[in-house]
Amino acid sequence: MLILLFIASLCAFVISALSGGGAGLALLPVLGLVLPIVSVPAALSLGTCASALSRIVVFRRSIRWDVTRWFVPAALPMALVGALSLRFVNPTYMQLGMAVFLMANVRNVLRPEPAPRTVSPTSSETLLVGGAAGFLSGLTGAVGVLFNSFYLGLGLSKEEIVATRATNDVLVHVVKLIVYYAVGLLDGAASRAGALVALAAVCSSFFLKGVLARLPHRLFARLGYLTMVGSGVALLGSSLWGIADKQRISMRFEPLLNGVDAKVLWQHSSLALEVEYDGEIEVERSIPLDALSLEQRALVAREDVGGKRIVLEAVYGIGRRSFEAYYYRGDQLLKKIEFDASGVLIEDDDA
Repeated sequence: MLILLFIASLCAFVISALSGGGAGLALLPVLGLVLPIVSVPAALSLGTCASALSRIVVFRRSIRWDVTRWFVPAALPMALVGALSLRFVNPTYMQLGMAVFLMANVRNVLRPEPAPRTVSPTSSETLLVGGAAGFLSGLTGAVGVLFNSFYLGLGLSKEEIVATRATNDVLVHVVKLIVYYAVGLLDGAASRAGALVALAAVCSSFFLKGVLARLPHRLFARLGYLTMVGSGVALLGSSLWGIADKQRISMRFEPLLNGVDAKVLWQHSSLALEVEYDGEIEVERSIPLDALSLEQRALVAREDVGGKRIVLEAVYGIGRRSFEAYYYRGDQLLKKIEFDASGVLIEDDDA
């Protein structure tokens, strides 16, 4: 798995080199396969810190210090806040919001030519972007590509974007690593994974110098927006998977004699969509016994055939509502009944 992580990291940083960023966000779901979710930011910061240092060495003459002197003072304290927030905030939900924002950049990909913006390096926007970048980076480990449009809007050259972003990021990563180590998140597993990511990042930086000079700026910008959208799609999948696992959400499809039953299970609740071949659609939701009236409870008790477990569902069809009771002994379904809101039996099916 570690070899696959190195290969994935190398590919991600090579693509990142040609598009202005995105390796960190692209690697979030990959690292999530080998590390616990809370250890991912630490490992990713180790790798991206090495990437930033190597790019500073390679492109040191292209650093725009007029941008950095406004960006870094806002980013550093917010990176500290974000890193400390890991103890109290689940980064999966933050990643979901970031995924939606990234995918919204599809409009810039489809636009005939991305319209440049003009932003003063000393403007309040630079301070706000620096603070937001620092906080999200501390919380999730990497957000470089999230602010691609900001750097492109400054009118910087390709080399200036790479060098300036690396300079803005490196001190933020150092602060995060100190905090991660102090709170015990930079353990042996995270360090080993981060070292592999770092090695891949350094290799990609020296590859970048020869290729970037030959890459047209328009294509560089387009690749940057494509990377944002692609990272958003990958991040959306990994965050939804993480939320589903945390909340114990699952889906189950069961064939019926006259249709198909699709059921979503969420912790102790369920929501089912039943589609019959004759075109009728029903939505079923599990309910507790106390949601029934006294007449309905009496019917459920009267129809019991010795089931050890009774599952109750409210059924919603077009213009009607009914209820169903399933009687189980272990995993064996003994009987199913359907009744209306008044407690009148509609259908009685013995298994």
